[in-house]
Amino acid sequence: MEPNWQLARKRAFLFKRARILQQVRAFFMERDFLDVETPQRIPANAPELHIDAEPAAEWFLQTSPELCMKRLLAAGYERIFQICHCWRQGERSRRHLPEYSMLEWYRQGCDYTALMDDCEALLDTLCPAGQLAWQGQLVDLQPPWPRLTVAEAFAAFSPMPLAEALASGEFDTMMALEIEPQLPTEKPLFLIEYPAACASLARTKPGQPAVAERFELYIAGLELANAFSELTDSQEQRQRFAAEEQQRRACGKPPYPTPQPFLKELDTLSAAAGIALGIDRLVMLLCDLPTIDDCVAFTPEQL
Repeated sequence: MEPNWQLARKRAFLFKRARILQQVRAFFMERDFLDVETPQRIPANAPELHIDAEPAAEWFLQTSPELCMKRLLAAGYERIFQICHCWRQGERSRRHLPEYSMLEWYRQGCDYTALMDDCEALLDTLCPAGQLAWQGQLVDLQPPWPRLTVAEAFAAFSPMPLAEALASGEFDTMMALEIEPQLPTEKPLFLIEYPAACASLARTKPGQPAVAERFELYIAGLELANAFSELTDSQEQRQRFAAEEQQRRACGKPPYPTPQPFLKELDTLSAAAGIALGIDRLVMLLCDLPTIDDCVAFTPEQL
């Protein structure tokens, strides 16, 4: 019998992927972060309109480890990170897998700007040459990386004003189809200050309640990470979860339980910031691979 050539041809990239994961873990452990593991099968994820969880018997597979990690943070673990698998229904494309690898890390006593520094330092460690080439695009990784507010991005690239996009429910469509393809690619870019309506689990900016302290990181036009200054008000978070759940039901989606233990402990969380970074996409960038299928040993279609 012949070997499985689809698997065999990935050998070099899978070795590179393993090396990248080793370097990521070393980066955080050298900075006194605790490498944690949290359950991947949980009774409730954070309810979000556009994210559908994979059922696992009477519970769900995690869409993100954030709720359990924030409970650790609230219990006094000041710097933690985790590399784990996450699952989201219906996410399959050249840049998406329904089962994928996530890196998340959290810091107490800071806001989301500290995570921008972390991102710059992490890529400097992974790319000591100070640049990378992805699919013909050369990206200068030398910090500081530029920051662009969502309002500025809409003014520069969207045919629809930001306020109209929010009111009509077209915000995500404008972001995906109009803005993201036009973002500058010569350096990594922090897209910052999302509208409060898109705050998710982020706090609103002190003195500017119309925007949230949230950023997304783009490298070569590829969305790589999503970060927050964490909301620590359980009452406000409960209201946001209820609003998301109401929208889900209005769209005919199945109801999700509310993550009560997380909400119960959220008020004990002091100022903190956290970020989720897609490991598979990071490997795409560092190995100059055109599709996420090439970054993993098996795709769902190969099982």
